[in-house]
Amino acid sequence: MLDTNIVLDVLVFDDAAAQPLRDALAAGTLRWLTTAAMRDELQRVLGYPQILPRLAHRALSAADVLRRFDSLARRVEPPGKAPVSCKDQDDQKFVDLAVAHRAVLLSKDGAVLALRKRLAVLGVPVATAWPDTRM
Repeated sequence: MLDTNIVLDVLVFDDAAAQPLRDALAAGTLRWLTTAAMRDELQRVLGYPQILPRLAHRALSAADVLRRFDSLARRVEPPGKAPVSCKDQDDQKFVDLAVAHRAVLLSKDGAVLALRKRLAVLGVPVATAWPDTRM
């Protein structure tokens, strides 16, 4: 699972630290699951005033980013609520999906990172980058 900040690193910011993740996604060696709500959040964020200059700098439109998102991510139905609650309700959807699929959750969000130990017990590693050298 990739939270929205990680998606921005991969698809908009061209963050060098996200290159291994970009490579794994492009090669198809990593399966990225998402839901309609996650895509909707990305679409909303792409319209934020602080994001627009980054899009312009890379000659990207929101539609370009969403097309790339759609080509790389596999949309699944949203799962039920996980037994772990995130303090930031906007991030709960990422936690729920990661727990439902026992998947790595990539995030830089403090509220998600605070759940690392509780999610690890459920078989969900939380990392800030791919690959996570701790795994």
